[in-house]
Order: sequence, then structure tokens, then C-alpha cells
Amino acid sequence: MTMFTGVAFFFPDFAWLTEILGTPQLARAIHPFTGIIMFVAFIFLGYLYWDHNIPEKNDIRWLKGMLEVLKGNEHAVAYNGKYNLGQKMLFWTLNLAMVTLLVTGVIMWRQFFSHYFSIPVLRFAILLHSLSAFMLFTGILVHMYMAFWVKGSIRGIVEGWVTVRWAKKHHPKWYNEEVLPKLEEDLKNEAEGKKVKTKALFKGING
Repeated sequence: MTMFTGVAFFFPDFAWLTEILGTPQLARAIHPFTGIIMFVAFIFLGYLYWDHNIPEKNDIRWLKGMLEVLKGNEHAVAYNGKYNLGQKMLFWTLNLAMVTLLVTGVIMWRQFFSHYFSIPVLRFAILLHSLSAFMLFTGILVHMYMAFWVKGSIRGIVEGWVTVRWAKKHHPKWYNEEVLPKLEEDLKNEAEGKKVKTKALFKGING
């Protein structure tokens, strides 16, 4: 909703999108509130996954082997953890964009805050808000494209898990340090006759 109304405000040709909420006036009034909800959701996700997105020394191999990565040979040049460097960069870029959108959005919020700021500040806020929105939208599109481009990735996004073979190929460090030990524990429990919730296990290690 926030994205649709934002696009409608920025591009006059898409003004018809505001009719989703009834009227342009109502869309303009609701946009800041849906933006806050979107920000809270992003920050919550950031809190859940930030520790997996800290750049490591191993990530340099991914960057140096970018050509091979683009050819689909990521496993031959990188020793990725749960996320590769590209995913980590996207994670921090989207979160930075969201923080910038919140700050500039508050400055621009005519009903409550804009009168506290000078015209030059408002103009600069509008510029940053637009650039951050473009960065966020582009980042999401890239994320969606990569999900389809790397075979097997879409399952991880939609269902929350990937196959063990996929994990071993694309994220070997994560596989060796987290996935494999859980698989070995699963086999041990199975050998001892203990109940194993395989589906739940896979979601736990691959989600």
C-alpha cells in the first residue's frame, strides 16, 4: 500500500493507484501511517537476521569471483555462510533506505511536522525520500529477480526452506557449521528409535 501510494504521488501517470484507497486525499493521509507500519516490519526483520548479515573475511572471495557467481558457479569461488555478500549488501541497503524514508517522511509530514522545518530542509528531505524509495524499490526487484535466477531459491522465500543439496552447493559454510550437525543428530535419533520430525527439522535448518 505504501509503495502504490508513493508511486502515485511521484509519477502523475500512476495517480489512478490512489483510487485503491478511495480518493487521492485519503491516500495522502494514510501513506505516512502505512509507511510507519512498513518501517516497523523491516526493523523487526532486521533484528531477527542482522547477525547473519555481518560481512566476513570469506565474503571477499565472493566479491573477487563475481564473474563466476554471475555464471552460476558461486560454489566454485565462495565459501558462503547463511547469506552471501550480495544478500548482506542488500540487507543493509534496504534497512538504510527504510531509516532514511522514516526520517525524511517525518520531516515532510505536513499535518504534524513539516512546519517546523525550513523550505531548503524540506526540499532536501523530499530529494532523499525519493532516492531512498527508488533504492528500496530497486532492491526488492533485484531480490525477486535473483530468487528466480538462482534455481531453488524461490522455495526458500515462499516456503521458508531449501534442500540440503542446495544449501551445500550455495552456502557451504552454513551447511558445514549448522546444517550438517543437525542432520547427523537427526540420523542418530532415528537410529536410536527416537521420533524425528523431518519436515520441521528441514525448516529449522534451512529457513
